[in-house]
Amino acid sequence: MAQIIARQHEIRALNKLYDSGKPEFLAIYGRRRIGKTFLIREFFCDKGVYFHVTGVKDAPIRKQLRNFMGELKRVFRCSPSTEPKDWQEAFFLLQEAVETLPGSNRIILFFDELPWLATRRSGFLQDLDHFWNRYMSNNSRIVLIVCGSAAAWMIRKVIRHKGGLHGRLTAFMRLMPFDLSETELFLKSQGVSLDRRQIIDLYMALGGVPKYLTYVERGFSSVQNINSICFRGSLVNEFDELYSSLFEHYEHHVNVVRALATRNQGLTKIEISHATGISPGGGMNAILEDLEQSGFIMQIPNLGKIKKNLRFRLIDEYSLFYIRWIERAKTLNIGGVDANYWHNVAASPEARAWSGYTFEGICLKHITSIKEALGVAGVLTKSSGWIYRPQKGSSEKGTQIDLVIERADNCINLCELKFSNRVFVIDKEYEKDLRQKKALFIEKTRSKQTIFFTFITLYGVSKEAGYFGMVDNELTIDDLFLSKGRYES
Repeated sequence: MAQIIARQHEIRALNKLYDSGKPEFLAIYGRRRIGKTFLIREFFCDKGVYFHVTGVKDAPIRKQLRNFMGELKRVFRCSPSTEPKDWQEAFFLLQEAVETLPGSNRIILFFDELPWLATRRSGFLQDLDHFWNRYMSNNSRIVLIVCGSAAAWMIRKVIRHKGGLHGRLTAFMRLMPFDLSETELFLKSQGVSLDRRQIIDLYMALGGVPKYLTYVERGFSSVQNINSICFRGSLVNEFDELYSSLFEHYEHHVNVVRALATRNQGLTKIEISHATGISPGGGMNAILEDLEQSGFIMQIPNLGKIKKNLRFRLIDEYSLFYIRWIERAKTLNIGGVDANYWHNVAASPEARAWSGYTFEGICLKHITSIKEALGVAGVLTKSSGWIYRPQKGSSEKGTQIDLVIERADNCINLCELKFSNRVFVIDKEYEKDLRQKKALFIEKTRSKQTIFFTFITLYGVSKEAGYFGMVDNELTIDDLFLSKGRYES
């Protein structure tokens, strides 16, 4: 069994299921390349009888049933006299095999890539429901697991569905990309030794997707690895494969992602509709839920307005990197991408601007770490952004605060997220802007709480004149690595 790295929360949950002494029915979902199959296989493969069937995309039911029968014969060492013509007969054969199996060991029945098995008119979900409810739910040896990369499909068809499997599940699990601390741990397990700044740079392009991180080679810098992986290697053409594998009519999802990639502040649903031509009704709601549940976008509430002016922000690092850099690089050179493309542009002003925006997104995904570093991990908080746009014709100046943390102890942290390759300096002009921003925030929100300006940077803030008047808290790169395996989303 291979070692499972950085999934401690999930391992605890799986151990609880395994040790329950009861029949268990688990649904696990998460985007492509996130490690769902690896986690289940490596945790359960030596813990009893392990039966694993994987759906094949666009395959006819005959092929899916043939694969099922091959696994049935291999695991249970049986030779049914007839081949099943549908899933009802296939599950009946599985029931027979399970009931004749001696011993008391757990029996793990794992159906992987469920959306590809449960196609229209296949009858798979109805027959699985009957199989579980009639037979397996009374067998204390059984752990039934269904898994899918199409997160929204899994939620609509399995987890929240009002018929069929609704109420049958005993547990469900959403597998997310690694956070920074998990990424560091995973890279070390691969023999890759990089300092935290190099890991941040890698994370900006690859995110915390385990499969992408396996492409990182030891002995090379982040720039070298990004150049090799994203412009010459495995991730050059991953973008379309990623979205087409997850979503039906994926072109609409890609259009939304592309629209969000153009606006650092994010977009409201109405703004997304204007940018894409997609009606802001049920279809748009479904697309946004698909993208959010798969970890590509994040909702950013505006302080004090729970639903009004709710913005959506692209937080998937690879998608943003592809749209901003990889796609462009493909069009610049006859015969393919320049072998040294990222070496040549990584230090450009445009790349620095992209780094600033991506760093903001990383901070928003690591609010758990930020709260821990601030010493408020145990305090009830609400996190949001704040944008003030004056009315047309007003002489007032608009402003934005990247992250606002409202605390139950009657304090508010106004967080400035600043990406800089050196110690950040607050000059006189920026100090003036900060004072105006704080005053405007207090005036427009009518806040009575104590206000703390909090700076989150890579290397801290220079202890010059502007520092002492404006900086109440400062967090650095190491504070973003404090999370114990969970980031808020």
